Amino acid sequence: MTSEQKQPLEGIRVYEFTHMVMGPMVGLVLAELGADVVKIEPVAGDNTRRLVGSGAGYFPMYARGKRSVALDMKSPVGKEAARRLVREADVVIENFRPGAMDKLGFGYDDLKSDNPGLIYCSEKGFLEGPYGHRTALDEVAQMMGGLAYMTGPPGRPLRAGASVIDVTGGMFGAIAVLAALEQRHRTGKGQLVKSALFESTAFLVGQHMAQHAVTGEPAAPMPARVSAWAIYDIFETADDDSVFVGVVSDSQWVQFCAAFGLDDLGSDPALAKNAGRVAARKTLLPRIRELFKGFSKADLMEKLEHTGLPFAPIAQPSDLFDDPHLNQSGGLLDVTLPDGTKTRLPALPIEMDGRRPGARQDLPGIGEHTDQVLREAGYSHDEIDRMAVDGVILLGV
Repeated sequence: MTSEQKQPLEGIRVYEFTHMVMGPMVGLVLAELGADVVKIEPVAGDNTRRLVGSGAGYFPMYARGKRSVALDMKSPVGKEAARRLVREADVVIENFRPGAMDKLGFGYDDLKSDNPGLIYCSEKGFLEGPYGHRTALDEVAQMMGGLAYMTGPPGRPLRAGASVIDVTGGMFGAIAVLAALEQRHRTGKGQLVKSALFESTAFLVGQHMAQHAVTGEPAAPMPARVSAWAIYDIFETADDDSVFVGVVSDSQWVQFCAAFGLDDLGSDPALAKNAGRVAARKTLLPRIRELFKGFSKADLMEKLEHTGLPFAPIAQPSDLFDDPHLNQSGGLLDVTLPDGTKTRLPALPIEMDGRRPGARQDLPGIGEHTDQVLREAGYSHDEIDRMAVDGVILLGV
């Protein structure tokens, strides 16, 4: 979806008071759907910009497509400037520790009196309840919500290999914002919406809770689970590589047997139905492993490509830079890193009217749009210069 085409949220103004992943994820969704998202960060810049190690990708991934205003929210002049900006906002997003925005005078109750149509999205560790006062992180939620238990082998809980709860919590927050905007069309009123890490985790493991309710047995961790299908595993190839292959329906079983010349298995009535194949998994798998071990990875994938069966190479995240599907389908967006390095990062995984939405502008520098946004709010050149001299704002880094 290019800048010339009208985007779904065009005309919606969003102010972000966020850091890390969960809050910025809400803004990323709204920005790439066309909203004007303005990130309010300290004069020194959001600390997320300076994370290293596993956090080094947070800012480039989740802050793109936004404008940056660098503002000292603790000074009276800076606080008044922020208050003036959000009076005209459609949406405010925040994800600081419980009570932090209220202490600054920027909680929902503080802002709605000046802006009754405001949608205020608060992203927290927990929704209201006994844990509501706690500070949480993605890893905390994964541990206490059962996801780490399900991911690692028995006795060795393991966090998932991406910030799945931060991202999911941000997605749920964006869903709530969109629903509130639609409701505002009918009522004219804004509202406070919330999303939380712990409850997002509980939602993700809901299938395992339901499994327990249905079977009477607690769900086993994924590495030790009883598979729902007989052929649903990672298989080694002749060149010491591996490919995941799944056969998840009775019709796929027929296709699989025909494609690989397994006539005896395909004609066995005991294996015609999924339950029978699962019961025979211990005898089926060794034969399939031996079969696949006779193919190179490339040859096996080429054969599977024409069967209609689900299969996948075992990729690393860095492999996706060169993925032909992502590159040809608009699944990667151009981003310039703070050091000037050009890269490409994943777009929102959706398509609308045959087009992929995407960022209309690059990753912002600290305070890159401070002057622009303050002018839009009615500040004069002299007022802006005075605030810059006093250290209340930072202009255009």
